[in-house]
Amino acid sequence: MGSRIFVGNLSFDTSEQDLHDLFAGDNRPVEKVSIITDRESGRSRGFAFVEMGAGADTAAVIAAMNGTELHGRQLNVSQAHERAERPNRPGGGGRGGFGGGGGGYGNRR
Repeated sequence: MGSRIFVGNLSFDTSEQDLHDLFAGDNRPVEKVSIITDRESGRSRGFAFVEMGAGADTAAVIAAMNGTELHGRQLNVSQAHERAERPNRPGGGGRGGFGGGGGGYGNRR
């Protein structure tokens, strides 16, 4: 696998094909483009990851693409970082906001 690049400030109108075509300019090897979407609505969250093929000069690609305008938005392009691992939280979720204790109305004295 090549290198992974973060692309932010995307218009909701931007497609994966749009990004592929933009990054593949000058015969750069693009392996995969993934626009990140909201789980519930399916709408773009405004950022994506572009995986460049072997032999791509990532620093040069980032320098060339950062600030490029696409669909009226100036792209923020940088090296992607691995997502930090989140700690496991037993119990499956938080508690409501009433009273700061365990369960809302039962904290009254």
